[in-house]
Formats: sequence, C-alpha cells, structure tokens
Amino acid sequence: MCARSGGVLARRRETRRVRLLHDGAMSYKRILTGTDGSPPSLEGVRHAAAVAKASGAELVIMCVYRPVDPVTVEQWKAQAPPEFAWRLGPASPAEGAVERGVAVAKEMGVEARTRVEQGDPAETILKVAELEDADLIVVGNRGMEGPSRFLLGSVPNVISHHAPCDVLIVKTYP
Repeated sequence: MCARSGGVLARRRETRRVRLLHDGAMSYKRILTGTDGSPPSLEGVRHAAAVAKASGAELVIMCVYRPVDPVTVEQWKAQAPPEFAWRLGPASPAEGAVERGVAVAKEMGVEARTRVEQGDPAETILKVAELEDADLIVVGNRGMEGPSRFLLGSVPNVISHHAPCDVLIVKTYP
C-alpha cells in the first residue's frame, strides 16, 4: 500500500514498518506526538520519528496524565513493595511513558525532547501544539473503533477537528 501526503511517499510493508522517501517538498520543523507507553501508542511514536528523520524536524514526545487523588497515591505506595514504592506518584507513569517513547525514537536515530503534562489529553495536546508551534501532531487511532469513533470524545477525533496544524492519525494494532 502506498500513500502520498505532505511531500512524502510512505510504503507499508507487512512488518508494519514505514519507509519514507523525501522528495524535497516537506516542510515540517517540529513534530508533536503523544504516548501513554503502550505498544500501540509507541507505534505512533515510531511513525512520528520516521517523519522527523525524513524532514529533519525536531521531535517532541509528550504524555498527558489526569491528576490522581494524593490519598489514592499514598494508598498505592503503602501496598507496593518497597523497591517500587518510590516510583508511585502522580506523574511517574507518564514519565515512564515518554522515556519509552524516547527509546523508540533513539532506535530510529532520532533525538527527542519530552513533556509531561497534567490535564485532559486532547485539550492538553492541542494547547502544547500551539505553545510549541508544532506543524504536525501524530496520534494513534486507538479509541476510534466501533461506535465510539462517531463520538466527539475520542482524543484523535478531537485533535483532528481542532488542531492548529497538520495531523497524522496512525492506524495502530493492539
């Protein structure tokens, strides 16, 4: 399968890898991608890194988390083994998610900057895209399957309708 978008020809292989061929027409300078650290979201990071590498763009990997009640965090810490208790905190899973994203980008030869933000995922990604002056947002399609794809509540759907820049929605598989 081949697709042409934004001056790049992408060829999908059965391994689900994407090879980008630059034809000189791409103008992305800063790419923002979100991850929760899951394999499908890391596939989105892989695509974002491929586009960043092909265009020489800066890659920003972010994770947005919803605040957790401090009492709940303390309860988790009390029940966790001591060697893991230090990891539990309001932002620690998000920090781990962006670090997994950075590792994926590095495997592809791309350096990335990270951001961990608190809030509603779609709203926060849109806000950061404006603050960062991103010209491409890359997100996975997770949450856009079945009847839920018609609801405006899915993160990729909201981003695609309100983004201040181009959006690439990557088909990810669980």
